Amino acid sequence: KALVQEQFSLTNIIGKSNAMQKIMEKTCRAAETDSNIYIYGESGTGKELIAKSLHLLSGRKDSPFVAINCAAIPEGLLEAELFGYEKGAFTGAVRKKKGLFSQAHTGTLFLDEISETPMSMQVKLLRVLEEKQFYTLSGESPVTVDIRIIAAANKDLEQEVKDGSFREDLYYRLHVIPIHIPPLRKRMEDIPILANHFLQKLYHMIRRHPH
Repeated sequence: KALVQEQFSLTNIIGKSNAMQKIMEKTCRAAETDSNIYIYGESGTGKELIAKSLHLLSGRKDSPFVAINCAAIPEGLLEAELFGYEKGAFTGAVRKKKGLFSQAHTGTLFLDEISETPMSMQVKLLRVLEEKQFYTLSGESPVTVDIRIIAAANKDLEQEVKDGSFREDLYYRLHVIPIHIPPLRKRMEDIPILANHFLQKLYHMIRRHPH
């Protein structure tokens, strides 16, 4: 059963190169732990696919996998999106809303483009990672969560720390198990396999919708 689950969870990760085999092995090993994971690599390398596989291979697989692209949410809305808010917390807050941290309780929260998180938000993220608690906007009682964090970035977070745009303490909290995904140009032997995979998908799509 475990082997079937493992194969199912890794089916969307296409590649036979040594680099991809090592990534799959590391993904399987990392999934067995409950540590925070940091996935890094250029845009389009499949960081969210790896994050989903980590979740499906973990003991949290039956709980929610919640993903957010931190770069896609305006700074003023990010806190409300992550932590939720009470009714009347701000203009337009006509009802209470559960944040993504609460939605991911007992599961996995995937923070994509973590490097784009503003400093003020980084402090709050660090506090949640340390205390496993947070306050909703206008909330008076702390909310306790049990989640695993998987963060991803296409920037060099270590360099961001050196440049002073990312907190060093948060970096080390997230960087417990790092997984690097090299770009396709560094694993050329995967190109024919990927091309065949997408041709097969296109073929089946055309078969299903001939007109």
